[in-house]
Amino acid sequence: MTSVAPIDPDHPDARALIAALDAALAAITGDSGASSFAPDDVRGPRAVFLLARAPDGTPLGCGALRPFADHAHVGEIKRMYACPGSGAGAVLLAALEAQALALGYREVCLSTRRINARAVGFYRRHGYADAPAWGKYVDNPLSVCLGRSLVSRGA
Repeated sequence: MTSVAPIDPDHPDARALIAALDAALAAITGDSGASSFAPDDVRGPRAVFLLARAPDGTPLGCGALRPFADHAHVGEIKRMYACPGSGAGAVLLAALEAQALALGYREVCLSTRRINARAVGFYRRHGYADAPAWGKYVDNPLSVCLGRSLVSRGA
């Protein structure tokens, strides 16, 4: 069974998964996405960085949650990655959503590249719908912003 626990984003296992995410995104989109994430963003209040592990301790995936701009009730998911074929993605997403509720968020949002069809499909299958673009994603035809309410489903 996959386990998920908070970890510092500079832990070697977290850094290895972030590097794998960077490489995967660069191959799909031409941009690693690294410029949109700073480890300190998930070290503060109402933020967390999670790492998923296999029963033998092998790192399988990671994801972060941070406050979203000036919206106290919204958390932003960042640096979500699961090793292909590991099945950790759904477990990680559920853990991030549970953390969001525990931290007082009622909604979560994220942005990804439209060309990353696998990610867009994954989030849509898990109840994410188009959301208004924000910041650098406004009028950016390459990006898609997605979100979902957490309150309506209770977790």
